[in-house]
Amino acid sequence: MKLLNYTTTYFAGILILLLGIWAVIFYFEILDEIYDSMDDGLDNQKMLIIRKARQDPFVLEKNAFEDGNYIITPTTPENSHSFTDSYRDSLMYMENESEYEPVRLLESVFQQEGRFYKIKVVTSMVEEDDLRKELFFSLIWLYLGLILSILVLNNFLQQKTWKPFYKLLSRLENFSIEKDRDIKYEKTNIDEFQLLNERVDRLLKKSVESYHSQKEFIENASHELQTPLAISINKLELMAENATLSPDQMEELGTVLNSLERLTRLNRSLLLLSRIENRQFVEEEKINWNEQVKTVMAEFQDFAAHQQVEMIFSEDAVVEHTGNRDLVRILLSNLIKNAILHSSSGTVVEIQILPEIIQFKNSGNNPLDKTKIFNRFQGAEKVQSTGLGLAISKAIAERFGLELSYSFIDKKHVFIIRF
Repeated sequence: MKLLNYTTTYFAGILILLLGIWAVIFYFEILDEIYDSMDDGLDNQKMLIIRKARQDPFVLEKNAFEDGNYIITPTTPENSHSFTDSYRDSLMYMENESEYEPVRLLESVFQQEGRFYKIKVVTSMVEEDDLRKELFFSLIWLYLGLILSILVLNNFLQQKTWKPFYKLLSRLENFSIEKDRDIKYEKTNIDEFQLLNERVDRLLKKSVESYHSQKEFIENASHELQTPLAISINKLELMAENATLSPDQMEELGTVLNSLERLTRLNRSLLLLSRIENRQFVEEEKINWNEQVKTVMAEFQDFAAHQQVEMIFSEDAVVEHTGNRDLVRILLSNLIKNAILHSSSGTVVEIQILPEIIQFKNSGNNPLDKTKIFNRFQGAEKVQSTGLGLAISKAIAERFGLELSYSFIDKKHVFIIRF
């Protein structure tokens, strides 16, 4: 969930709760005012009727609502002393509506000429009832409209406020440390965003400096290490041509040469792995992997023949994916060479291209450890191996967002590239 939506959700929840409570309180307050107003009117009518009864005793004989809004009935002193005025809602048949309609009823007692009387005064609630309904629906619409307006305005204002932040995120997403492009920061009056821009700018500058320093170190290491190694190997080869050396000395010299050559390969592999992990292979293009597999297989035909291994190729789909052509060749070369090198004489290496999959199969007796097979220097005890081939292959696959996996099926080692 975006930060803007997260804060808006909390704000909306609090707003709905508070406005809901306010609307309910307001609704009942208005109803209370309406009832107070009606009760005051009934009380005033009661006083006028009692005053009229003292002037005209005939009023005391009205005991039905047919021709008025009150009735008077005699009562006992005992009931009068304990009686208090009461207001309540009731129903009365209305001739003009031909149905029962709600009314407000007041019951009270009074004394006149030593006798006690109970009086009931009613007033129609038809208009008040309609008013209550109108008030209820008006409050609902006002409540919804107010919440919607506040949320829309709040979302609009927050989007405008957070605009520098989202622009910074977008530019960071497109930032490439390899291409060393500067980021243009959005001008803002918000202190926190200004501070964020300053910190991000400082961090990116340090990252770019570290990247260039590391890149320079790798290039220097490649040059400075390869040169003395090449000189040493050349001198030892010249020395080996000297016929005066004994067979034991020649054997020792051969061991040293093999170690230096292995060290040369190891140096190149480590530098390549560092360049891959530091994303120093910038150029990328859409590559037809079928063509690349065929090209690499052609390069290893002689090696496979020397190992007395047959390569079988099949393609059931065309796989295209964006990547660096040099790294793709290295990835395929490592996997094909690994399959040939670890196959017994007279066996077959199968290379198959399926939809979104390239798999490499070679015969084997025992499964390898899946948790360690892609680790560095795994299998480095072999003289002809640096132990970095599969680690480099894994790094290249991850660089292009691919999945390189291993499994052992039907006594065959299976390496799969999933796109």
